[in-house]
Amino acid sequence: MVQAIAASCSPLSSLPLNARLSPFRCSHRRSWRPVEASRSTSTTTWKHSMFIGTRPVLKEGALSVDGKDVLTDVPENVVVTPLTNSSAFVGATSNVEGSRHVFTLGVIQDIRLLCLFRFKIWWMIPRVGVSGSDIPVETQMLLLEVREGSDLEPSDEPSYILFLPVLDGKFRSSLQGNMADELELCIESGDPAIVTSESRKAVFVNYGENPFDLMKESMKFLEKELGTFAVRERKQMPAILDWFGWCTWDAFYQEVNPKGIRQGLKSLSDGGTPAKFIIIDDGWQDTSNEFQKEGEPFVEGSEFGGRLVSIKENQKFRRSENGSLSEAPTDLKEFVSDIKGTYGLKYVYVWHALMGYWGGLLPGAEATKKYNPVLKYPMQSPGNLANMRDLSLDAMENYGVGVIDPATISQFYDDLHSYLVSQGVDGVKVDVQNILETVATDLGGRVSLTRQFQEALENSITVNFQDNSIISCMGQSTDSIYHCQQSAITRASDDYYPQNPATQTLHIAAVAYNSLFLGEVVVPDWDMFYSLHDAAEFHAVARAVGGCPVYVSRNPRTSYSIMVLPKKPCPPYPVDKPGNHDFEILKKLVLPDGSVLRAKYPGRPSRDCLFIDPVMDGKSLLKIWNMNNCTGVLGIFNCQGAGSWPCTDKKVIEDAASEISASVSPSDVEFLEEVTGGSWTGDCAIFSFKTGSVHRSSVEESMNVTLKVLECDVLTISPIKVHNQKVQFAPIGLIDLYNSGGAIQAVDIRSKSSTSGIHIKGRGPGTFGAYSSTRPRSCTVNSEEREFEFREDKLLKISIPARTSSWDIVISY
Repeated sequence: MVQAIAASCSPLSSLPLNARLSPFRCSHRRSWRPVEASRSTSTTTWKHSMFIGTRPVLKEGALSVDGKDVLTDVPENVVVTPLTNSSAFVGATSNVEGSRHVFTLGVIQDIRLLCLFRFKIWWMIPRVGVSGSDIPVETQMLLLEVREGSDLEPSDEPSYILFLPVLDGKFRSSLQGNMADELELCIESGDPAIVTSESRKAVFVNYGENPFDLMKESMKFLEKELGTFAVRERKQMPAILDWFGWCTWDAFYQEVNPKGIRQGLKSLSDGGTPAKFIIIDDGWQDTSNEFQKEGEPFVEGSEFGGRLVSIKENQKFRRSENGSLSEAPTDLKEFVSDIKGTYGLKYVYVWHALMGYWGGLLPGAEATKKYNPVLKYPMQSPGNLANMRDLSLDAMENYGVGVIDPATISQFYDDLHSYLVSQGVDGVKVDVQNILETVATDLGGRVSLTRQFQEALENSITVNFQDNSIISCMGQSTDSIYHCQQSAITRASDDYYPQNPATQTLHIAAVAYNSLFLGEVVVPDWDMFYSLHDAAEFHAVARAVGGCPVYVSRNPRTSYSIMVLPKKPCPPYPVDKPGNHDFEILKKLVLPDGSVLRAKYPGRPSRDCLFIDPVMDGKSLLKIWNMNNCTGVLGIFNCQGAGSWPCTDKKVIEDAASEISASVSPSDVEFLEEVTGGSWTGDCAIFSFKTGSVHRSSVEESMNVTLKVLECDVLTISPIKVHNQKVQFAPIGLIDLYNSGGAIQAVDIRSKSSTSGIHIKGRGPGTFGAYSSTRPRSCTVNSEEREFEFREDKLLKISIPARTSSWDIVISY
């Protein structure tokens, strides 16, 4: 419901694909961009073709969009199929048939570009560049920035061209570049028996003036054109999104057990930030692993050779008949009921892999033989092998996977999920989803196999669970993304590695950029994090602006200081403490009732960050924007100097500046006009969580923010409006929380001839803050008069009593 309302608020959500932006939007955006805050340093001069128009067209060996040559030296076998006034499909033909083709599309040079590519089989990261040679293998989204004008006077306002490789029949597409600056198209079926000589609808190309609208409208068009997936705003949102949670993975790894879970839940409850959902991760299932022998040395990767023996829980969660495991509950049902009743949990999710477990199902096991599992050895495509290998898949290639017979997959999911429901489980996290592309030979190919499994999985979720209760994971291939009809939450990055100091900044940047693409189909999941950690606030602020689920894990021994830890993940630690958390950080994310102040949209980089590298260029800060019901929010992060992107020869700048400054502006928040209204002065109140100060700024004005490595700030940006023709007012929200404005649900103006009353509805205890040009006469909270503080910088502060779940503030003048 929350997402449906959010989507309906957008004035652009109902525009047809080929519509120009409204005059308000275009002129407003231009007026928001001061010259000194220009978004580009590119001096590219575009060569205009003879064709005048927006639609992509192939003419005289060039692919032109809006009269500009995007690709030159286009081969004759490239075909363009026009669609709307701004879009087309691009494909190619061959003289020979094959299950995999690589076609040259043309030369791309001297243009700022952003790629999202799979650096591992499971995960995407961003890459920026200026030519075809900068485009990595397995690129799944390519965005170009187009600027007109001369070298000396480029246009202030760029436009954008989007390339989305899609699914064409039984073939999946991706993009890549080569050293000749050529853009290449790769199509593959994943099965040598499934061949073709052409793919005419391999890449969707679209053009627009706003990159975020361009992505949104492109995905809406593809939703209708392909008919295989649904966009995020049309999906049911699982209720866990608005509650604080806890995941067992980094606390216990596969050694998860009932005692440790109870201790962890108690720790959070006692600290004043109770978990309302839990994900019982890997380690609860009934599995067998012939590659881990008791008494023999541990072999790295052998944990991925385990196979599922039955759909039920293992003996840690089910007391054996002789009662030898006295600490184990009677069964999973008793345990789930106990932790819900004792700790006030609303939702219990459990983990399972798409194929049941990492190594699939155990062939020959009595409880799994009806699913006809067959041992297959995964084979990666050349595209995956060109980037970075992954330990888990290396192990599965060695040990094999017990692949479920596709004819029985619906029965398997229904059996598993109906059993879990009978045990009181509310939902599932489904992992290892991209495994399908590696076992598709003789099973119909990767596209068809993914469709079959995804449909079976989502049908089972619909039948067995009440709340679209699924989190998808390790499924960032477009095989999975473009078959995502129902699933509404997907992990958007590689794992959170608390022990690795080099990945803290990479994690935040990767999710933000991946959300440009993934955020149109799902709510991106930023993964768990530790609240007691050198980078804890860095991660916490990212979740506050990410519009994502918020959940933590914990180190069962002690806190992490990432400056002294080894760069490789450490083995599991013994569980000897009920948990360690920094509750001061958690209380800036979580209300006492366990709910969170979730922003409306997926958090994404601001426009001026789209084509820069905030991790390795040594000079840029990352800005992530979002919206609340009545305010904008902007997270600012210094991601420089800590780690290097994988799959690049470049190294992190060792002598990066200890502090970096960046220009920030209210205009960094897209769609701010959703909350401006008719009485807007044109100015905004900007509240800095880091400094606790409020600053008044016109929407065109910029200010500098300076941060050290792994430092961050979050700005609440609230339009200042005129009330009763004299009072200028902007609500900020609960200023003790990172996403202050997320606490505000509605603002109402009630005026009389002699007095002016402003009503603000919201939720949660703490300190409410607002910008007010005039000192109020009185303030009430839920009809009770309250004392207030009015500072010289015009910040009005009102205390909301503890244990107040919702409030109606009336400010009288």
